Amino acid sequence: MYPESASWNLRYGSRVPHIISTVNVNGIRAAARKGLLDWLTATEADAVALQETRATDAETAAVLAPALDAGWHLASAQPIAKGRSGVAILSRRPAHAVRIGFGDDEFADSGRYLEADFDELTLASVYVPSGDVGTPKQDEKDRFMASFGPYLADAANRPGRDLLVCGDWNIAHTELDLKNWKTNRKSSGFLPEEREWLDGLIGADGPFTDVVRQLHPDVPGPYAWWSYRGRAFDNDAGWRIDYHMATADLAARAKHARVERADAYDQRWSDHAPVTVQYR
Repeated sequence: MYPESASWNLRYGSRVPHIISTVNVNGIRAAARKGLLDWLTATEADAVALQETRATDAETAAVLAPALDAGWHLASAQPIAKGRSGVAILSRRPAHAVRIGFGDDEFADSGRYLEADFDELTLASVYVPSGDVGTPKQDEKDRFMASFGPYLADAANRPGRDLLVCGDWNIAHTELDLKNWKTNRKSSGFLPEEREWLDGLIGADGPFTDVVRQLHPDVPGPYAWWSYRGRAFDNDAGWRIDYHMATADLAARAKHARVERADAYDQRWSDHAPVTVQYR
């Protein structure tokens, strides 16, 4: 339990969430069958960014009906390609405004980016393409980064607003962000050009702060994705690719961050674990 936690309404009487989680659900229907709905019942989060729902807006709402009946509000961006992508935001109160996409026609209907406004906070859920070196998937990822980066740089400067971009970025920034970095130096997700792209966003001169790394400096992980193959989860041979990227004022108000890692392999409801941060 987080210190000083209580319901959003009682704590702040405001529309701004203060405990925020992000998780790639690896298919909303499968995650719901395995435990996502139970997690939503128990979580103290005020808002949750979801990625890889792999469902239409109607299907996502139907799967999450028990949570919506319990008071959660849903904004979602379905993918045009069946069974791929899809992002959503669940919140205890409805957002003032919701926007899908970031102005690039190629990715407008891809279900990869969604923004929701809560007073002075814009919360975004992003699912960056996974990529595969030497294939069209990597070309798609490169095009996404080339377009998304400038958009974020501009969005970070919106006057009077905090911006928090949560999600699965599919890039490990440094050697501390994946267990087996030496064997992945030529793999998508740890390519020099991908890491350099993140440097432009969260490096010393970037407009965003990697909030979890700020609160957990100079330590391996904490990882939030483990392959289903082999004993990656049991050996904590993971990747840290699920980020809270916050503009400066909001990052300065981050108090606690944790990865909600399952106690055992058979208790996982996704190959990712929720990454949860409490902000002042």
